[in-house]
Amino acid sequence: MDSSSLMRQMPVSVEAEQALLGSIIVSPDAFDKIGGMISTEDFYVEEHKHIYAALLKMYAQNKTIDVVTLVNALVENGDRDEAGGIQYITLIAESVPSAVNVKDYARIVKDKATLRKLIGVCNEINEDAYSESDVHTIVDNAEQKIFDISHNKDNKEFRHIRDVLQNVYRDIEILSETKGAVSGAKTGFSGLDRMLVQMGKGDLVIVGARPGMGKTSFALNIATNVAKNTKKSVAIFSLEMSGEQLVTRIISSEAMVDSHSLRTGQLANEDWDNIADVISSLSGCEIYIDDTSAITTTEMKSKLRRLPNLGLVVIDYIGLMQTTSNSDNRAQQVGEISRNLKIMAKDFGVPFICCAQLNRGTESRPGAGKRPTLADLRDSGSIEQDADIVLFLYRDEYYKDISGAEPSPEAADTANTAEVIIAKNRHGSVGNVKMGWIGQFTKFRTIEDDYASN
Repeated sequence: MDSSSLMRQMPVSVEAEQALLGSIIVSPDAFDKIGGMISTEDFYVEEHKHIYAALLKMYAQNKTIDVVTLVNALVENGDRDEAGGIQYITLIAESVPSAVNVKDYARIVKDKATLRKLIGVCNEINEDAYSESDVHTIVDNAEQKIFDISHNKDNKEFRHIRDVLQNVYRDIEILSETKGAVSGAKTGFSGLDRMLVQMGKGDLVIVGARPGMGKTSFALNIATNVAKNTKKSVAIFSLEMSGEQLVTRIISSEAMVDSHSLRTGQLANEDWDNIADVISSLSGCEIYIDDTSAITTTEMKSKLRRLPNLGLVVIDYIGLMQTTSNSDNRAQQVGEISRNLKIMAKDFGVPFICCAQLNRGTESRPGAGKRPTLADLRDSGSIEQDADIVLFLYRDEYYKDISGAEPSPEAADTANTAEVIIAKNRHGSVGNVKMGWIGQFTKFRTIEDDYASN
């Protein structure tokens, strides 16, 4: 048998490519049906790439599309001579009677392109494996390459602004039609959501506070709200507490059962009823908990790739994460971690909420000066730099408790309140939001219409 007959053909459907191009020529409105589904690089035949690029440019500029105008555009671009152009373009246009099946043609073209990308990636993985370099790096790179293909991520080329404009305009249309429903995630606290609008796709949200201020409870409250309201998967990485401890807190918050009673088992009959209702409700939520200690961003990435329909990631907390860096400088290590978390959030296209400790300096400042600032973030200024949103939790009562001072009459009014300080907001305003804090239930709640922006 001739060796050439054993060579495998690259996956391609020239007929589908021709039918797709012909559908657009016959009916330019077909672009509306395929949206951003197809890119120029999805075509295998070089000539078809030039034709699609010309069609895309003409459509973006609202130019009339037909055989004559298309050939003229190709000639102007130097991609075809006029005589040969009309003949081939006419052949393509006449190969489809209508554009009714354009989405099917586009799907075939996209599937073949994906298979070709997969073959290319497998060849790269093969070469990496033969190089016998660091096995963990090879495996991580292999997973990342396959993940990018499965999520249709083609981030190696520039995108023309007209392509981005189409996506932005489509998002604005959706926001208008859905009366402001957002594509990111809301915290579930109306006062805070009014200022943030949303935690956007790819946002790194830092929640900073001193130990015992309630940052874990705050993050868990948001995680539960998102899981219940969006029906998407929420991943919680708990580096400090076990999964059982974490879920006990969630039950306490949701069932409004005293956390001390849960730990001691001293429960009233109504507590059992509330707990049963909450367990039934939470069982239907897509909340996934990983309580691996000293986890790295690489390990996180590997685990998150396996979660379907991801909507939010919570990390408690950044100070306990590890890095593969050889540096002994903790500030540099935390800087690397925060940068990797921001890149991960962007790659997955979901908000990442990451808890962070604050320096002790806040406790030595007098009076209201104890309110945290960006300079109080512990270990690294890179956290502030990489974060899209920085939230600080502050409770006056916390400092009265640790000082042992007798509570004043004024303190009684603030014992159950907390401040969420929006110290950085890349997408909007900063300011303070007052919230209710119910310590025995480890639960934050909204205080309606009580917020101020700067």
